[in-house]
Amino acid sequence: MNLLTLQDLLPAAEYEQQREPFRSQIITLKQRRRISVGPLVTLVFENRETLRFQTQEMVRVEHILEPHKVQEELDVYNALMPGSGELSATLLIEITEQDRMKEWLDVFMGLDHGEKVAIRAGTEQVFGLFEGGHSHETKISAVHFVRFRPTASMTAAVADLHVPVVLTVHHHAYHAEAPVPGSMREEWLKDLR
Repeated sequence: MNLLTLQDLLPAAEYEQQREPFRSQIITLKQRRRISVGPLVTLVFENRETLRFQTQEMVRVEHILEPHKVQEELDVYNALMPGSGELSATLLIEITEQDRMKEWLDVFMGLDHGEKVAIRAGTEQVFGLFEGGHSHETKISAVHFVRFRPTASMTAAVADLHVPVVLTVHHHAYHAEAPVPGSMREEWLKDLR
């Protein structure tokens, strides 16, 4: 996908005027690109539009006006842009019970290392590659960025609705799988082209 540039972002005043319809459009898009894998893990598959919205929102919230500062935000979000032949997702560990947060985060320690999160299409699977820096020996972040690089035959399987496609998370005491709906498979195919 083409990286975002300064020209892709609206000036602050213009964005304020167009924000609500744009936001509504992105909410609808993200619903097609969001999947829960069990009760505590959600993946939102990013594309150019979701990342443009996030950048635009960050610039808005932080009142960033200087072009070089806006470029810094673009650089952050462009790093999440799926490359050719890959899918890129934000993985959220969604723990809402404050009193169990540490307990569950401890369970997820090491999730971002090794073969724990995967896409399975037919008989093949590809494991997610996590961006580093979101955990260390004693602490894990609740937000991670993960990439998947499916093979050509897996991409063909994603296009064939007769072939089951599943997202899986298998780590310590957390084991969950979720079938990938046709609407998300359509989004993935757009990303993989």
